[in-house]
Amino acid sequence: MTTPTSSFTAFALEPFPELQPGADLASAITDALTHTGTTLQTGDIVVVASKVVSIAEQRYVDLAGIHPSHEAEELSATTGKPAEVVQLILDNSTEHFLATERGPIIARHTLGYQLTSAGIDRAGAEGAWLLPVDPDASARALRDALVACTSADVAVVIADSDGRADRRGATCISIGAAGIAPLRITEHHGKRQEETLADMITGAAGIILGQRGRGAPVAVLRGIAYTPSGEGVAAMLHRTPAHAHHSR
Repeated sequence: MTTPTSSFTAFALEPFPELQPGADLASAITDALTHTGTTLQTGDIVVVASKVVSIAEQRYVDLAGIHPSHEAEELSATTGKPAEVVQLILDNSTEHFLATERGPIIARHTLGYQLTSAGIDRAGAEGAWLLPVDPDASARALRDALVACTSADVAVVIADSDGRADRRGATCISIGAAGIAPLRITEHHGKRQEETLADMITGAAGIILGQRGRGAPVAVLRGIAYTPSGEGVAAMLHRTPAHAHHSR
């Protein structure tokens, strides 16, 4: 059972450089730490927006190369979303439904996450960004690099901005994690509760993370009690892909 947290601090790592496709994300973070005079401490949780992970991993798709199916065309007419983007949603999901008669499209990503538009993020009129291939693996690689560079035993959580099917507006959820158990167990008066700690962490970070060009895609949360773990976010999904595996 995780030790209770009574208070914590959170701050954006900014100014943060604008990443180019294929850039070294860990180096960008360590450079920003240096330029801002910030030092990571053991126990810190580094929360990173999935968009910059996708940029670093070159997950860009040119919509000109996408050929919509009849189903994609029909969904496009219903939702007003470009047929090429709808096709990407279908290609990256196993099932979907419309939150209202005209959308948005809520899809079960092939990774097991239920996300609006299967996590597809528009990149202007001509392209789109896909999620990282394996967000937990991305978090592990980033954590390993940060620990090596800073000598601080930190955790990394990858956050994605996402809507929920039952309400308007966007929130933040976790899609990848390393060095932190994604679930925590709390107990009070003999009652045990399993909580999605990784999502609560991204929710807290989402208050300050960059949204729509703010330019702060990395936040640091300090003072949160958590259990170190190599499980990753996939460990708490009801349905995971057959190839998923977790290092414990």
